[in-house]
Amino acid sequence: EVQLVESGGGLVQAGGSLRLSCAASGFTFDDYTIGWFRQAPGKEREGVSCISVSDGDTYYANSVKGRFTISSDNAKNTVYLQMNSLKPEDTALYYCAADCTVIAGKWSYGYWGQGTQVTVSS
Repeated sequence: EVQLVESGGGLVQAGGSLRLSCAASGFTFDDYTIGWFRQAPGKEREGVSCISVSDGDTYYANSVKGRFTISSDNAKNTVYLQMNSLKPEDTALYYCAADCTVIAGKWSYGYWGQGTQVTVSS
């Protein structure tokens, strides 16, 4: 059974930082791309970032490029999202997702967790 457990969300002031963690189990970690998407109340789901665990290739949405960094610790089957220079518009429920792909700007995911809330105050 695929399991993705997010942690690290919280309340932070604008300009601050948070690091999200995603602990993965139930599948061969190295075989997948793992990523994050977010959803704010009343808004559509938005892809944030993906990483190919096997070769480290990364992809970022334009809205977070230069501020967020995705990484993986293959020994721990864990993916991280370091979020710096946070803005109020980054406020959302952040989901970790496996089998993350981006084709012609369209993001898709095969599995995802329960999410962790990130709230950025102005």
